[in-house]
Amino acid sequence: MEKSFLAFIEESIKKNWDLDALTDYKGATLQYKDVARKIEKLHILLAESGIQPGDKVAICGRNSSHWGVAFLAILTYGAVAVPILHEFKADNIHNIVNHSGARLLFAGDVIWESLDEKEMPQLEGIILMTDFTLLVCRSKQLEYAREHLNELFGRKFPRNFRREHVSYRRDETEELAVINYTSGTTSASKGVMIPYRALWSNTQFAFEVLPLKPGDRVVSMLPMAHMYGLAFEFLYEVACGCHVYFLTRMPSPKIIFQAFAEVKPHIVIAVPLIIEKIIKKNVLPKLETLKMKILLKVPIINDKIKATVREHMIQGFGGNFHEIIIGGAAFNQEVEQLLKSIDFPYTVGYGMTECAPIISYEDWKRFKPGSCGKSAPRMEVRIDSPDPENIVGEILTRGDNVMLGYYKNPEATAQVIDKDGWLHTGDLGVMDAAGNITIKGRSKNMLLGPSGQNIYPEEIEDKLANMPLVAENIVIQQADHKLTALVYPDFEEAYAQGMTDADIAQVMENNRIALNEELPGYSQITRITIQPEEFEKTPKKSIKRFLYQDIK
Repeated sequence: MEKSFLAFIEESIKKNWDLDALTDYKGATLQYKDVARKIEKLHILLAESGIQPGDKVAICGRNSSHWGVAFLAILTYGAVAVPILHEFKADNIHNIVNHSGARLLFAGDVIWESLDEKEMPQLEGIILMTDFTLLVCRSKQLEYAREHLNELFGRKFPRNFRREHVSYRRDETEELAVINYTSGTTSASKGVMIPYRALWSNTQFAFEVLPLKPGDRVVSMLPMAHMYGLAFEFLYEVACGCHVYFLTRMPSPKIIFQAFAEVKPHIVIAVPLIIEKIIKKNVLPKLETLKMKILLKVPIINDKIKATVREHMIQGFGGNFHEIIIGGAAFNQEVEQLLKSIDFPYTVGYGMTECAPIISYEDWKRFKPGSCGKSAPRMEVRIDSPDPENIVGEILTRGDNVMLGYYKNPEATAQVIDKDGWLHTGDLGVMDAAGNITIKGRSKNMLLGPSGQNIYPEEIEDKLANMPLVAENIVIQQADHKLTALVYPDFEEAYAQGMTDADIAQVMENNRIALNEELPGYSQITRITIQPEEFEKTPKKSIKRFLYQDIK
């Protein structure tokens, strides 16, 4: 088998020439032939501007068809793509553009308003993603190329552009394809160097385990500048000939549900927060009435209620999908138990940017609840522990998906990839005899109890998350080694019930007392501190813990 990622893209464009490819939800649709034509025009623009193979080109903006076109054009041209999360602050974007040495930047219109081109002196041009016009031009070559682009295209293809004109270069397995800057929940961003073998292996993995076919529909709601969304809501779908709908606005549960109802996607890729919000707001309240609790105890009625709840939830996600794949962060156990009890088609995978992203996965029919599947094809996983089934250890992985290292940072690379090629994930877990991996927390988050006991804050947070009015929470350790829970309450719900801030504080104190009844003495919560605003999060919707370590 030819292990070329770009061959996947070329073959799909030719084969699916007349099929719909990319749609901005509630906006325009590009067919595969339109995508090919736009890629070709961008190739001309890059070549005429003097961009060389191996040069860095950055992209920053909300998900859109043109984001996808720009990304594919950069790779098929031979340049290195530097996708930057649109949720980063402006100074972070400036730093990444500068650190990567990008010569060009494709910017979304909303992002552009916050940027300052003077802070990115190396850039030769900034191109507006919506219509590929020039926002900033510091190169005569670039200016000429953009002004004469249609003329240059017509000269290259005088008898119309046809599918036989699509011919992309073949990538080398160790060649650098993407530099993806991590969101950095615990430290500053690092540039993850992703080779073509990792893009190929992740796409091949999706072909092996997911049942999509040309013309199938997918809703893209995760940021494409993050490897999880990029790999499994875009790259695999394009390679497969699917039709991708981009939620170009901030994907609130209301917009997501509306899109699911209209698009009826064949697969759903999500982070836990989205699933949990939908279930907590739309499903659990209906099951927690006294009447419902009584009915759930009667076996025959119980089965009927569960079947009704399952059907209600499946329809909520469009009613047409093989499974929902959840990844990117820890999944709430109570929500997972509900999904399992109604035989809902979900599975939880595990990955990280450094593996572009997949490390482990299992189909929902074979998936073990509480786990995150088994090691993916072409990947090995082991637990650094004397007894991996019972004693928690760091999760190590190696294989085709692993990065080349961190860009311009050999010291950080040496800290995570050992001499035998094992990537040290920083995550802690166990693995059963069948190979199912269960994550216990992050090694950097692990706290030591008063007598040296290991405390995993994620396990406490999981319990607290299910208590009244708790919208978000993290557990931190104070200088005196006592544990504090920081909680952002569901103010909307509380005020709707006529509560005052004093009432909310009392609910939180009741939560603390109830929570401590479930915890061993060494991991008791001494106080709950109410946060007035939502926690700052990474694009995976993980809370940036390092910002909250010193809160008193």
